[in-house]
Amino acid sequence: MSLLLCRQEPVNNPYYIEVLDIHIYSSQELCYVIFNHPLLVMEEFVDNSLLDFIRRELDLPALAERMEKLMETGSRPEDALTLFLLENDYYTEKEIMQFKAAAASYRKLPAGEYEKARADYLFEKRQYGRAAARYEKVLEELKDESREEQEAFRARIYNNLGAAYAQMFQFHKALAAYEKSYELREEKDVLKRIYFLSRFAPELEIKKIYRSQTGGEERKLWDQEADQAALDGEQAEEVRALRNLFKKDPVKRMNGAVSLVNRWKKEYRKMV
Repeated sequence: MSLLLCRQEPVNNPYYIEVLDIHIYSSQELCYVIFNHPLLVMEEFVDNSLLDFIRRELDLPALAERMEKLMETGSRPEDALTLFLLENDYYTEKEIMQFKAAAASYRKLPAGEYEKARADYLFEKRQYGRAAARYEKVLEELKDESREEQEAFRARIYNNLGAAYAQMFQFHKALAAYEKSYELREEKDVLKRIYFLSRFAPELEIKKIYRSQTGGEERKLWDQEADQAALDGEQAEEVRALRNLFKKDPVKRMNGAVSLVNRWKKEYRKMV
């Protein structure tokens, strides 16, 4: 991912944001990230490394000191970041108020819903391992809750947890999460995901009760959907790139394969 540089600043050591996999080279780029990713910046984002970057690389020592003092007095990260937005004139005052309102709306959520929103954000950014850890944390905090509305919420968390594990190819964990979701709330979509898992990972032992919940016509439709997904996967850019490698001479093919595999490894390490 890359951002458009507008204001050139003498940054020697760019600030790396791992979740987005980008390097920040200017105050305007940092403003853009803050404004567009409130769930990313509302926790653990304003730390010594960020303040040092603002102080030394962006050459804004006075602003960094004011932000640091805000944090020391117990202000929330979004308050310090609002100050950064105001001082850099990249967004209008109205837009900055929009950022504050978005952050405030997240803060008003019940603790579990807030953590789920943060986990969903990480899932969206393909940080599946981090998302799974947050989903697990929410479930641990809810384990003693038995009210009906909490059971529905837990079912949603287990469903998302299953999706995160499936994306990391941890199919046994994915199945266990989907089963818990279906036990709490018998949703047809969860059954479909269990069925898809049985297609993608035949070694899984799917309980008969889940197989008996679906009719033949329904499974036929799901098979068609799974077949289409497999076909789409075959046409994916990465697969085409791999196929094109085999059309090249041996030396270029080997160099290209090494580069492609290294990229895949990097992306997978980010996920987990």
